[in-house]
Amino acid sequence: MAATMKGPVAVEDVNVTFEDQQKINKFARNTSRMTELKNEIEAKKKKSLQNLQDASDDLMMFDDDSLLIPYQIGDVFISHTQEETQEMLEAAKEKLEQEVKGLEERVSAIQQVLGDLKVQLYAKFGNNINLEADES
Repeated sequence: MAATMKGPVAVEDVNVTFEDQQKINKFARNTSRMTELKNEIEAKKKKSLQNLQDASDDLMMFDDDSLLIPYQIGDVFISHTQEETQEMLEAAKEKLEQEVKGLEERVSAIQQVLGDLKVQLYAKFGNNINLEADES
């Protein structure tokens, strides 16, 4: 006999109820949503916050306080003093940081839901279900 068995490998025949399927679907939707939110957080932190910080740093290098600096609001550029522009950049950074904080709170809430669902699903299905994210 060439094949060797490593202990009992029999797969239990577990009946999947409608409620179980709903939990599995909810788990999949929440996992997908959490991935989207994490990507959005990463984009806001890396790109948008960094751009605002760079603009703020560049603005501090100007010597001439009487210089008017164009600031984009929507599709229009409006000229402001250096101080006004600096204040607008700080306000934009604070707003973005609040958005990121809100997204992180949503991710945390989703992680709590996923944790609860994992407990319930593993309790019923054991090793017959894989709820771990692929690291590929």
